[in-house]
Amino acid sequence: MPRLSWTLVTPLLAAVALAIAWPLHPDSGPVLGILSVLLVAVVLAAVHHAEVVAHRVGEPYGSLVLAVAVTIIEVGLIVTLMVTTDKDTAGLARDTVFAAVMITLNGIVGISLLVGALRHHLAVFNPEGTGAALATVIALAVLCLVVPSVTTSQPGPEFTDAQLAFAAIASLALYGMFVFTQAIRHRDFFLPVTQDSHSPLVTSRAAAEAAAARAAADAGTFEHQPVDLDEDGHADPPTDRAALASLGLLVVSLVAVVGLAKIESPAIESGVAALGFPPAVVGVVIALMVLAPETIAAVRAATRNRVQVSLNLALGSAMASIGLTIPAIAVASIWLDGPLELGLNQLQSVLLLLTAAVAILTVVPGRAKPLQGGVHLVLLAAFLFLTVAP
Repeated sequence: MPRLSWTLVTPLLAAVALAIAWPLHPDSGPVLGILSVLLVAVVLAAVHHAEVVAHRVGEPYGSLVLAVAVTIIEVGLIVTLMVTTDKDTAGLARDTVFAAVMITLNGIVGISLLVGALRHHLAVFNPEGTGAALATVIALAVLCLVVPSVTTSQPGPEFTDAQLAFAAIASLALYGMFVFTQAIRHRDFFLPVTQDSHSPLVTSRAAAEAAAARAAADAGTFEHQPVDLDEDGHADPPTDRAALASLGLLVVSLVAVVGLAKIESPAIESGVAALGFPPAVVGVVIALMVLAPETIAAVRAATRNRVQVSLNLALGSAMASIGLTIPAIAVASIWLDGPLELGLNQLQSVLLLLTAAVAILTVVPGRAKPLQGGVHLVLLAAFLFLTVAP
């Protein structure tokens, strides 16, 4: 970790700014503008330090560390906005989670496939692992975001207390089963995929070595040739000292994010209202801010021909946004006043259905051309446009 890295300076600077601004309740435009830039920067720093800790502890705990950190940021922003404003925020959690799903399934997946296919002719990935992740995301999205609009026990797009509790438990169960599948039981299905012109897809070190052995046997030789394949697609784990430093900076970052969000929340909503945008745009802003680091990491992986890593990041982020955020909001709703609207409207449901259908067709072949990436990006553009102008 560089001594003067921005990921080190930003959390400390944000903590100092929070300590100064908290008792003053600033309402000056320039001051709020500086704090908003600092808020975005500390969100990026927080996810970076969570990734460092996750890489150090390894799987399956690493995935949980990263997912919990991102969920704390997302839930902290949602709850902070819900308790610090007089405006109607009953649908803020729904809008944020739905935006996260659309941004991950269309934005991160789309740009990863487009970049990977343009640079390497085809974007290649494992349809078994990616399909399992996509199925889990679709199940979570329908259960938590579509079903509330068609239940009859509670008027409006809301769950009853019992239904909300069931949805929260089911979400945690689905997320837990997927983490076990990805990190322990069937890890090979989620490893980076390689392809050459003479052999089928290779999805793990064991499969790669087996393919090499078969090729050698076919050539009349019997000597086993190991394959130089990075099994997890990551660099060497950080040192204990770097991991502990990142853990401390992660805690500081999370506190700064929640505190700065509380200070910025009136300005965010006032800015959206001044532009004449619907309240759902606030949820899009939160989702874009939280998912920015994952998007950058996914694109970098795609440029290195590791599209599987990109899809793992995208679908894992979508899964955590629903499977962990909804249970956390369900618990927080015990202390929050007012209704909690989770059900999507007809327009949002149609966009989700279209996204799910296109994503399934994209995943099934196990490889994608630039066209598939472009289709997903057009769906993202449609979602953003129709959110602003429904």
